[in-house]
Amino acid sequence: MSSADATVSRPAVTQRRIVLTWLPLAASWLLMALEMPYMNAALARLSEAQTMIAAFGLVASLSITIESPVISLLATSTALARSRQNYEMLRRYTIHLMLGTTLLHFLLGWTRLFDLIVVDLMGVPASLHAPTRLGLQLMMLWSAAIAWRRFKQGVLIRFEQSRYVGSGTLVRLLASAGTATAVALFTDVPGVAVGALGLTAGVVAEAIYAQIVAAPLIKREFYSDKVHQRAELAYGELASFHWPLAASNLLFLLTQPLIAAALARAPRPELALAAWPVLGGLLFIMRSPSVALPEAVIALEEEPDSHAPLKRFGLTVGLTSSLLLALVAFTPLSDVYFRTLIGVDAELAGIAVLGASFAILVPFAMSQVSVYRGLLTAQRVTRPMALAMAGELLILSAALVIGLLMEWPGVPVAAVGLTLALGAEAIFLNSVSRSFDHQRSPGRIMAWFFRS
Repeated sequence: MSSADATVSRPAVTQRRIVLTWLPLAASWLLMALEMPYMNAALARLSEAQTMIAAFGLVASLSITIESPVISLLATSTALARSRQNYEMLRRYTIHLMLGTTLLHFLLGWTRLFDLIVVDLMGVPASLHAPTRLGLQLMMLWSAAIAWRRFKQGVLIRFEQSRYVGSGTLVRLLASAGTATAVALFTDVPGVAVGALGLTAGVVAEAIYAQIVAAPLIKREFYSDKVHQRAELAYGELASFHWPLAASNLLFLLTQPLIAAALARAPRPELALAAWPVLGGLLFIMRSPSVALPEAVIALEEEPDSHAPLKRFGLTVGLTSSLLLALVAFTPLSDVYFRTLIGVDAELAGIAVLGASFAILVPFAMSQVSVYRGLLTAQRVTRPMALAMAGELLILSAALVIGLLMEWPGVPVAAVGLTLALGAEAIFLNSVSRSFDHQRSPGRIMAWFFRS
């Protein structure tokens, strides 16, 4: 924070102020979380429902994995978009990421890389090969659109315009649902194409909206003659800040193909592969309030005495989300959600409910991970995120391997593995954050290691 900024009088970091900063971001994530259940509900009412839901789940998980380098652009842009030069450097870096991820998506959808990854490495059943390839081909613009809108949204959050993030997600949801509905009603394309076209239309619409609403703010903050230009941000410095965040997201998103590969080898693989995205949609909804925490923490961390109220708020969000998941898992709400809203059959719903009962602590663990990721990112300490995520991936892999060796049902094993992995990551990031807070001798050593 500059000396000029420090002289501005701001209110204390109260729970109310945190809510006002976090709520539009949480609403944005919640709206996005509703997207996948809507798509699954649409596919459940079309022909070959089980096959199409399974293929669409694979397409979504692979596409999200490809976009992993761009996901953290929201945090990077929020933390670093402080001057015209920084903004222009961020824009250049974003374009490079857009080109790289689009190329990778093309290679996976249109070349023999598909056979290597999906057929040989993941071992996906043959019945899912053709629809999965089609879905990947239709979602080629996915990563580029997300990169651009997250870059622009970070600028909006940096200058306390986060309300546009929530409204932009509403634009995305309307475009996504509208496109999927129209394609389903007026064409006879396979169900996976309905989902892929809907998702792609949604992110493209949101990127255009973010560009439009951010333009006046960018002109005012970065291109006015009265704007004071601060120290420049080198490209290498930006890449050094961003790559651990991107690596941690890549490792996190690899959990989905990893789980899919395990489910493909578990008992009754096609049924398990169909049940997991249905459960995943519910977990996404329950985790969305926690996933919104990092940017809110980044925006408020530099305020005096902010850490304690931010941590307390994270605990509240996590406990509340886990309680809501428990209500769905252990009460008749499970039938309302899985059978009535999503529309899957009783067998598929039963597997998803069982998985949800083993994943009760996932939202709480996610809240703690998010808070500490935000605190460390605000202090420009990003290396621990990649290391923590590598540990999470190892723990999840171990749980999945044990489940396969024991021939346990795949979905509950994946839920338990995800819980253990997120819990371990939260504990590690908490330890790193404490070392920076207390500045004990071991803490100084750890701080030097992660900053250097």
